[in-house]
Amino acid sequence: MRVYVPLTLPGLAEAHKTGELGPGPLAAYAVTPGLREWYVSDDIEELEYAALNRAAAASLRLIAADPAAARRRVVVAADVPDREAVSDPDLRLDASSLGEVRIAAAIALTKAAAVHVDSDDADADVTAAAAALGAADHGDDDARFTVDGAEDHELLWFGIQEIPNLIA
Repeated sequence: MRVYVPLTLPGLAEAHKTGELGPGPLAAYAVTPGLREWYVSDDIEELEYAALNRAAAASLRLIAADPAAARRRVVVAADVPDREAVSDPDLRLDASSLGEVRIAAAIALTKAAAVHVDSDDADADVTAAAAALGAADHGDDDARFTVDGAEDHELLWFGIQEIPNLIA
């Protein structure tokens, strides 16, 4: 199963240093039954893109919680055995947890397929979105609009061998 692990650039640097995403348990996003039902599509590429975007939103929350982190969302795509990515069936249609899975143990970085990172031009929108998250969570429409501004930026694709350049 392809999973999308939300990180920050310091988190990516740590993963590069240790050779693994973790320690476990890890929150990640994947094409779960709930995500399939919510997205109403059978196109696996569309569903994986939706899971990637869910992970990007989780990365934004990690950025908001770490004032020292660079304002660039980071998601690592990795392949794990299906049995290792566990979704909570009770949260199947809970909008806040669509596609969320738990991975019990660390994931070896050798299992990663790609890294997705914001470009430099997303910095201002990601910074504003991270600052607006709290208000957006409390129903402020203007703040929600600001958060959506970060979501308008497509994450760029990088190979695992490019991690040293990303964290430099």
